Amino acid sequence: MIPSVLPTYNRAPLEFVKGEGSWLFEADGRRFLDLGSGIAVNALGHAHPKLVEVLTHQAQNLWHVSNLYKIPQQENLADLLVEHTFADTVFFTNSGTEACELAVKMARKYFFEKDQPERVEIITFDGSFHGRSSAGIAAVGTEKMVKGFGPLLPGFVHLTFGDMDGLTNAISDKTAAVLIEPVQGEGGIRPVPDAELKALRQICDDAGILLILDEVQCGVGRTGKLFAHEWAGITPDIMMVAKGIGGGFPLGAVLATEEAASGMTAGTHGSTYGGNPLGCAVGCAVVEEVMTPGFLEDVNRRAGLLRQKLEGLIAAHPDVFEELRGSGLMLGLKCKALNMDVVQAGYDNAVITVPAADNVIRLLPPLTLSEEDIGEAITRLDKAATAIEQG
Repeated sequence: MIPSVLPTYNRAPLEFVKGEGSWLFEADGRRFLDLGSGIAVNALGHAHPKLVEVLTHQAQNLWHVSNLYKIPQQENLADLLVEHTFADTVFFTNSGTEACELAVKMARKYFFEKDQPERVEIITFDGSFHGRSSAGIAAVGTEKMVKGFGPLLPGFVHLTFGDMDGLTNAISDKTAAVLIEPVQGEGGIRPVPDAELKALRQICDDAGILLILDEVQCGVGRTGKLFAHEWAGITPDIMMVAKGIGGGFPLGAVLATEEAASGMTAGTHGSTYGGNPLGCAVGCAVVEEVMTPGFLEDVNRRAGLLRQKLEGLIAAHPDVFEELRGSGLMLGLKCKALNMDVVQAGYDNAVITVPAADNVIRLLPPLTLSEEDIGEAITRLDKAATAIEQG
């Protein structure tokens, strides 16, 4: 008999009832160190006082009105994002999946309005993840994502991750854009090197096509900059954002230059819930906190300490761990043991990690992770690795 909740997840037998900072409390009273943050969502940790205050205040006044009217909280958040990024304009969604849908529409509409309607193809890379909508799974194209869900949305060209020569050869008079994550999350914490991002920007410019960055997982301070592409000193034309921007409240966005968004006029896109007062009030608080002077410097300092200690952990358990990947507080431990065994051993030692492709476990802790929390993380991961070694 099918359960009342559609069984599309293999859920761990854990039931969390409260969160505080970097910690989650199970219904039975156990205290878990959360190195997953709801998969890079709880950027400021659980029950952050500022977010609780803002959410409570807004909830007592106004939750939702239609986008048929002006929404001051939405305009405030858009202004903040325009101030601190490359973007000239922002559209708010509820998720990264919805952001992907709009990014694809925006790129194709741009060329349609430029009298180049044949330019509909978007180039993507293996190991990527762009959500589970029809466009998102077609963009990835792997059997795991698409089997049984055909016919697929056409117009996507799939390349090998890191194949810059292949990219140049793949661009044709049908190409509208390149879509890429600066750091692949689901793909196993695989960063695109800065030099390749710079080359990618130049290739797009030379070909007269758009660059779409998917920063749903790697954005909002996760790598130690507000957005990961800033490390390479480049800017996209269109960018997808979600997860951390809401600090736990469902919120996403598409950021774009005025030029790239020029085809998106009244009636070309919409969202019932996207950009509502409640979500945008929380989003403002998150962005303001992350952009507070010294916040990102602290993220980088703590990330350096965590990285140092994780390298020691790898050296202490060479039969369990192989290498460390990533930047900031978006880190991946490539495992020699089965990554799901490491995740389970973590559960047994009350520490939460997240599996990814390429036999990697992801460490995506709150950006507010303390030095004490880092010490506790290493202690618990060490116990987990020891348990695996002892069989």
